[in-house]
Order: sequence, then C-alpha cells, then structure tokens
Amino acid sequence: MSRPPTSDAARLDEVSMAIIERLQIDGRQSYATIGRAVGLSEAAVRQRVQRLLEAEVMQIVAVTDPLQVGFYRQAMIGIRVDGDLAEVGEALSQIPQVAYAVTTAGSFDMLVEVVCADDDELLDLLSKRIRGLPGIRSTETFMYLKLNKQHYHWGAS
Repeated sequence: MSRPPTSDAARLDEVSMAIIERLQIDGRQSYATIGRAVGLSEAAVRQRVQRLLEAEVMQIVAVTDPLQVGFYRQAMIGIRVDGDLAEVGEALSQIPQVAYAVTTAGSFDMLVEVVCADDDELLDLLSKRIRGLPGIRSTETFMYLKLNKQHYHWGAS
C-alpha cells in the first residue's frame, strides 16, 4: 500500500495485466482459453502465470461465502495500541479468525476483520485473544449486518 511498486510490478505489461484480469473474472479458466484471449500460446500463459505467482504479484485462491460455510458472525474491529504496532500487528496476524489486518492512521491504530462461527466465538476472541494481547489499549467492534459489495478486481482494468 504505502511502498513503491516492486520492480516486477512496475514491469507488468499489457499482456500480463490482461492475464490477471481474465483470472480475476474466472480463476479456473484454462491457460489455452486465456491464451486465445490475449494472443499467446498455452505454454506462454502458463509461464507468465507462474512468474506472477512466484513474484507474489497475485494469488489464485477460492473465495468462499462465510455464511455458506458456517461462519455467521463477521466484524471489523478498530484497535488502539500502546507500544509497538509491528509487534501487535504480527500477533493479530497469527489469530486464525483474523482474515485481514492493517495498520492505519486516524482514530484507530489497527483494523482487523474477523470471521467467527457465532457471537460466542466473537466474544471469546475479543475478550481473551485480542484484548489479552500486550499493547492493546482499547477496541471497538463493528458487526457486519449485510455485505453490500466485495470484489477482487483492482489493478487490472
């Protein structure tokens, strides 16, 4: 986010961006199908995708709907920290229910998105795992009522 583009990111050409865009639309597309769309052979697409994965420019993952797989409580937690933000960020990142963790500027030092099975798990997570970490001064929880938008198409088109 705040770092300048890596040399690999700075060198992404239009073809690599087109491959990424195709995979964002459907990560299960065959390399042959992508190749026809971008004007490359199947082997050339495979090589480019492998380089993009190795350079950590992208990941290919299955994205689930938490509700459909039994996780009925999602929340964003604003956290105020006393002490080393990096240490707290690393500790939060190790908690399995934490899906997303960022250090921020503003009224919170950190924001974490959590996915839990239910309110009891969220309460346990907050009271024992998160608030129990050294350096946590306070938390404010924003429970999700409805997911209005979620996408993964940034950076390609």
